[in-house]
Amino acid sequence: MISAFIFHILIIICIYFILAMSLQLALGYGGLLNLGHVAFYSIGAYVSTILTLKGLPFLPSFFLGGITAMISGLLLSLPTNKLKGDYLALVTLGFTFVVNAIALNWVSVTRGSLGLFGIPKPIIFGFEFNDNIFFFGLVVFVTLVSFFVIRRIIHSDFGKVVQAVRDNELAAMVLGKNSFKVKNVNMMASAFFAGLAGSLYAHYITYIDPGSFSTAQLIPILCIVIIGGLASLRGTFLATIALILLPELLRFVDLPSFLIGPVRQSLYAFGLLFILMYKPRGLFGKVDLD
Repeated sequence: MISAFIFHILIIICIYFILAMSLQLALGYGGLLNLGHVAFYSIGAYVSTILTLKGLPFLPSFFLGGITAMISGLLLSLPTNKLKGDYLALVTLGFTFVVNAIALNWVSVTRGSLGLFGIPKPIIFGFEFNDNIFFFGLVVFVTLVSFFVIRRIIHSDFGKVVQAVRDNELAAMVLGKNSFKVKNVNMMASAFFAGLAGSLYAHYITYIDPGSFSTAQLIPILCIVIIGGLASLRGTFLATIALILLPELLRFVDLPSFLIGPVRQSLYAFGLLFILMYKPRGLFGKVDLD
């Protein structure tokens, strides 16, 4: 029982680490204040789930979930390419509401507020990941691959251009860089990995509904990125562990069940305020949050 709970926590940490790393690509390295990240997470989960329930094997459903989220990232990026700061944040937040409304009202596909249940566990080459230990092995593999791919992107020539656009877009354009294209590709890559995280979450929990991807889910992801530090994968990893484990300690505190949720959200809020007041760049941040 205890080992199953420990593996559950480790799986959630891995999924959130992938999700936070993908947000780092857009926010930390690209300077794009994207508050629509949960929408990509939702799209990956729903697409992968629906395709799997229709009979498509896990692997193609998994990648199609990420690809659909990536296309959605492009569709969001194109009309918002010239927006910055608060304006970009508001539009991308609106995108989250739109996606959530579609999931809630497209009942024939998503079953609306009833949600989709009975989502099968991943089956790859005939092996079913129906135990937490096996699923943990799968999610660790995906996490490591995602980490090394994202790290490779960051340290590539493209990644350097992304960071140059973040620091001074006008200077990058003067040097002949197509900042619009760079931001589009960066948003697409960010959305792709968020979609993969959503797929893993859906096939692990085996039930999703619109409430699983509400705007409230954005709070812990943003906290992880900001507390860990913008443009720092190491900080993102440590913050993910801390912010996932800390609320779990509430299970051992004698609190009424209706208080656990609000107390958990308060912990995120106080942690975020503390970091912003005393360490504005986060634990290992390399850039400021403008």
